[in-house]
Amino acid sequence: MWLRQLSVLNFKNYSESSLEFLPEVNAFAGDNGVGKTNLLDAIHYLSLCKSYFNPIDSQHIKQGQDWFMLQGSFEKNEFQDVISCSIKRNQKKQFKKNKKDYPRLADHIGQFPLVMISPNDTLIITDGSEERRKFIDNVISQTDNKYLDTLIIYNKIIAQRNMLLKLAKQSGVLDLGLVEVLNMQLDEVGTVIYNKRIAFMAEFQPEFDRHYLYLTENAETVQLVYESPLMEDSFLNILEKNLERDRALERTTVGIHKDDLIFTIHGGMPLKKFGSQGQQKSFLIALKLAQYSFFQQKKGFKPLLLLDDIFDKLDDKRTHKLMQMVSDDEFGQIFLTDTDAKRIKRIFDAIASPVRIFDIAGGEVYV
Repeated sequence: MWLRQLSVLNFKNYSESSLEFLPEVNAFAGDNGVGKTNLLDAIHYLSLCKSYFNPIDSQHIKQGQDWFMLQGSFEKNEFQDVISCSIKRNQKKQFKKNKKDYPRLADHIGQFPLVMISPNDTLIITDGSEERRKFIDNVISQTDNKYLDTLIIYNKIIAQRNMLLKLAKQSGVLDLGLVEVLNMQLDEVGTVIYNKRIAFMAEFQPEFDRHYLYLTENAETVQLVYESPLMEDSFLNILEKNLERDRALERTTVGIHKDDLIFTIHGGMPLKKFGSQGQQKSFLIALKLAQYSFFQQKKGFKPLLLLDDIFDKLDDKRTHKLMQMVSDDEFGQIFLTDTDAKRIKRIFDAIASPVRIFDIAGGEVYV
């Protein structure tokens, strides 16, 4: 799969631009703040119906305008599909495939998968467990539509149980019968999610290890471990054991909505505290490349790979290894950003890989 063409209208700092791409590597070069990353985000919109950086759609409309529109022409298995996204202030987002509206936006997720690597990804390491769960859930959702539906159902039941706990705090009375019903629903739905996460990790972890070893040439030892209370007990028992604590705190304190990924380095030390910036970035890149491999295995075709400011904080050796890796037959179309067009050309000349460089300046694109 690859993106042949992209058109943007009134999107962020762009008034109007149309770009034609190579099926191999496409690079956006220019100073910081000129709009390189905005083009990557436009591609992300067309793939996943939303921005990678900001969930508020109206904030991506160019200042002084009332709407934006994105359109992309994708080629997959010798067929072409035109995807369009349009947003008007105070109106519902419109998403179309070959001029036909989707009944649900969720029906589009996973049809044109991509992996994006960005400086924002450090939140996966530095922030709380929610960011890491979001990463797992987003990856699985792009390969399993039922998983996303199950996750939505689970979150609704959790919200109902939390509301019940809050009301009990106010009234002093808890409906134990209703708690039992909600516990059984959470056990049923939550166990499905847990099993899918376990199955995902069994396939994902070897890919992560492979990419990290290649990228770093085994320079250090890292570990990626999935952690869930369901590894120790059934969900139903966990909920029953923690009921009094949940009543006191007015929320469901234990469950698969608290699962985590543990990142360690040097034999068990937290990556967040003991990993250098370069080591953390190598870890994140390996994590995202493993996501890419997982998508390819599940979909049977190569997704898009978006690399935002990828050369920052990587030494020349790791940069060369990374570009050599993503330019081989395992990977498909690549989009990347950098401040130095000459550096891009030098890197891809060294590995004899074709690259189309777009010079970006003030919301304008020059080839």
